[in-house]
Amino acid sequence: MARDMSDKDILKMELDQLKKEVTISRTVISTTAPEIISYAETHGAEDPLVKGVPEDKNPFKEKGGCIIT
Repeated sequence: MARDMSDKDILKMELDQLKKEVTISRTVISTTAPEIISYAETHGAEDPLVKGVPEDKNPFKEKGGCIIT
């Protein structure tokens, strides 16, 4: 898509994006980090990336192996 656009069009898109981003309210990390940590600790027991997936419910578990004799 960007190959078909002129430099002026690309710069206009970038300017429009920056105008959108400048209006977004930001929160300092010192207040956000404790909230993220609390959320992760609260929901960590349910998260399969933290807890793992039971072998019987794992769709990616190897079904069998190959034995060469």
